Amino acid sequence: MVRFRPWLSALALVVLAAMLITPRLLVASNHDDGEMDLKGRALHTTDFFVFREQDQNATAGAGDLVFVMNVNPRSLPRQEYSFSTGAQYDIHVTRVSDNNATPTGKTDAMLRFEFGAPAQDGSQPIKITAVRDGVTSTAAGTPRTTPLAAAAAPIVTQATVAGGTLSVFAGLREDPFFFDVEQFFKVRAGALGMGPKVGFRTPGYDFTAGYNVLSIAVRVPRAWLQGATSATTFDAWSSVTTGGKQVARLARPAIGEGLLTTTAYQNALNGVGPDFEAAALAGHKPEADAAGPIVAEAKKTLMAFGNDDKRATALLVAFLPDVMRIDTMGPSGYAAALNAKGSPIRGRKITDDVIHITLSVVTNGAVATDNVSYTGPNGGGTAHKPLLNSFPYLADPN
Repeated sequence: MVRFRPWLSALALVVLAAMLITPRLLVASNHDDGEMDLKGRALHTTDFFVFREQDQNATAGAGDLVFVMNVNPRSLPRQEYSFSTGAQYDIHVTRVSDNNATPTGKTDAMLRFEFGAPAQDGSQPIKITAVRDGVTSTAAGTPRTTPLAAAAAPIVTQATVAGGTLSVFAGLREDPFFFDVEQFFKVRAGALGMGPKVGFRTPGYDFTAGYNVLSIAVRVPRAWLQGATSATTFDAWSSVTTGGKQVARLARPAIGEGLLTTTAYQNALNGVGPDFEAAALAGHKPEADAAGPIVAEAKKTLMAFGNDDKRATALLVAFLPDVMRIDTMGPSGYAAALNAKGSPIRGRKITDDVIHITLSVVTNGAVATDNVSYTGPNGGGTAHKPLLNSFPYLADPN
């Protein structure tokens, strides 16, 4: 705990320096996590999921994990959207030997997805690259995204990279996230003294209702992730890079968007990785030399929701460095299990009610729900479509 505050200070200074140096390259993630003049939707992450496939589909083969990386928030119904042709969409994985260990942010394996120009039907060619233990492998062939007109029959490509076969889907799907985000911002503002105190609506209004996202879904054999090891727990996170600069990063939901009110801080966190956070947490310099404003703001929010100083600090330690840890020896689910630090360690399934879980934790039980669910009916009678019975599982786009 003594080393916690210095590293947070370090983080703030470094990322603030990065903002000053490259202000136009910093964009955001997590639906409403930061807004910039130069924010392309296709560079903007919304959610990240990791789960054992058999926990979604009991008939699926054992030993496979499914990763889902969503971008392009608020994609309008019946409107074609494209992945950026100048960006790299990456999924990073670290092997973990101890569920209670602090995440290192080391990349043992990485899957990279790059997209070419859209064809007349809206589909895009996909370049799939894997980097595992420093060895790079590119999938043969020319897989393509699923265009909107063919969304009812998702195109799933079997891609062989580095001795393993992955199943890959990319294209528009319904946004599976559900949250009364408009009311949350009002609730948070009231708690912080920035507006009148209000509660959540009943029922809440799901701000993603009727919208789509661009999804990258990949099924990966656990054995491929293990390599020559026997690891059964993994840390994962997603990032988007363009022009050699990381412009978005996402693992757990609502870390930046929920706790930070300053857009520049949200954007700044997108420019660093969990390895930076781990180095700062360990007290390494220059990461640990300065950075208080960002974490001070997050802590202020936590304390405004009723946490004392000790609990607010413990919550920050539990959720940083920001990765999605998945222990594959037990059922997947965001609230399925916690480690000794209180960090979720069983990944996240597509319909997990992460906002209910997060609100309960952040407010120390004072607020348990935003009164929105996946199946609804939510405010206005909205609900999400049923998931597919097979990979990529994500519901058809609107």
